[in-house]
Formats: sequence, structure tokens, C-alpha cells
Amino acid sequence: MPPVLPEGPLTDEAVGRLVRPYTVSDGRTRATSHFTLVTVVRATGVQTQGTFGLEHAQVLALCESPVSVAEVAARMQVPAAVVKVLLSDLAEGGAVVAGQARPPSADHYALPDRDLLEAVRDALLKRL
Repeated sequence: MPPVLPEGPLTDEAVGRLVRPYTVSDGRTRATSHFTLVTVVRATGVQTQGTFGLEHAQVLALCESPVSVAEVAARMQVPAAVVKVLLSDLAEGGAVVAGQARPPSADHYALPDRDLLEAVRDALLKRL
């Protein structure tokens, strides 16, 4: 049985993605730079060298603050492989920089504030 389409004009939401993901990356499926899903990328603010499409601009806008490759792919609703290709283009143009998630600093392992712990304990005891 064929799928039932809604009455009225078809919208993107009704029929799904109208453009195949590989067309966004000009048919390329491999990134020229190494990215993993947890690689953190951010925009540099540098004017890019070369001409980029709408999808590149969307990726660049999402990278205004540091964000993982997986988060960019989720927000754009495209496969991570496509985002990696777009990010490679932007990285080669100097528009984004990439790095692994920041390792914990020495302050990360500092002992917690005793007053805060006692306040949490007291609040939990009141609830019991």
C-alpha cells in the first residue's frame, strides 16, 4: 500500500529531506582533515578563502561557540560524514579551528567547597 500523503501543499516536513546529503558536500564523502565525533570546533572570525555554499554558512554559524562535530551534525540533521567534509573545507579556508575536548585542568581535581557540601547534606536531611 502506498504511503498516505497529507492533503494540501507538500512541505519539507511532510515529505522529508528533499536533497540527498552527498549533494551538500558536492559528492565528496571523505573529509580532508581528521575529525571525530567528539572533536570540538569553533569559528575563528577570519574571512574564508574561496566560495562556500549555504550549508557552509550554517556550519560556521553553529561554530560561533565551541561545539562538537556530533552536535553540529545533529543540529543540521545531516550525517556526520557530511559535516566533516564541510568542516574540512572551512578549516582549510581558515574559518574554523579544531581540537579535542579540553583536558581537565588541575583545578578540576580540586577538593569541593566544604560549606557547599554541608549545605547539600543539611538540605537532604531535611527532606528525609
